[in-house]
Amino acid sequence: MTTINRQWRLKTRPVGAPSTETWDYTETEIPTITDGQLLIKIDYISIDPAMRGWLNDAKSYIKPVQIGEVMRAGTVGEVIESKHEKFAVGDYVAGHDGVQSYAVSDGTGLHKVDPNLAPLPYYLGVLGMPGMTGYFGLLKTGQPKAGETVVVSGAAGAVGSLVGQIAKIKGCRVVGIAGGSEKCKFLVDELGFDATIDYKNENVKKALKQTCPNGVDVYFDNVGGDILNDVLTQINLHARIVICGAISQYNNTEAVKGPSNYLSLPGQPRPYGRHCGV
Repeated sequence: MTTINRQWRLKTRPVGAPSTETWDYTETEIPTITDGQLLIKIDYISIDPAMRGWLNDAKSYIKPVQIGEVMRAGTVGEVIESKHEKFAVGDYVAGHDGVQSYAVSDGTGLHKVDPNLAPLPYYLGVLGMPGMTGYFGLLKTGQPKAGETVVVSGAAGAVGSLVGQIAKIKGCRVVGIAGGSEKCKFLVDELGFDATIDYKNENVKKALKQTCPNGVDVYFDNVGGDILNDVLTQINLHARIVICGAISQYNNTEAVKGPSNYLSLPGQPRPYGRHCGV
């Protein structure tokens, strides 16, 4: 076992896209643990879009990473030393122990995982945060029904790809929006999506009319911005929209772009007193 702990620490808060100047790479000795702590050798690190939001010094669902701290990230690793009553050497654990080789923990936020039930990387994917996000976001908030049309943006990503598969299991027609022909082919040929839209090479608004002739009943949004606007023009009355992420806006240096076509949505007042109802 190497005695060096390689770490990436936040050096400065980025304006726009992060760069090499955002981080400090450090090498330190592996720390010793005290009573109530455990030492984890990190085997897998998940690099997620949500990490960009953690760099901002702003109020959110989780506190921002502080300057000088190891960058927060989802991790899976093996306990190699323990003075904690609930964790033993040889246990595998998942948590948010950062972009580093080894982590000291007091057990907060950790849960044991079993490599015999599934490969360890699965606990950062389908059995981890992306899986829970897709499962509960679609089924609890989206509430898809057999025969409905479900549109997913960021469809080839960790969350979007699972949302599409769950929607297919529920008997829905699924349309995925992704960037590039390779991703779109993967969605149809391997994941079973009914249709795709390549936002890099197609007019999204026009393609939505072609792939969703009966409108959109559920939209699972991972990107926000212009694509959100385009999908909103095709939603049906009583459609459900799951606001999961806004990847297109994360590196904005100007105000975040929100929906600009609110007054054209189903259920909004129309001129001369007409109203669609809700």
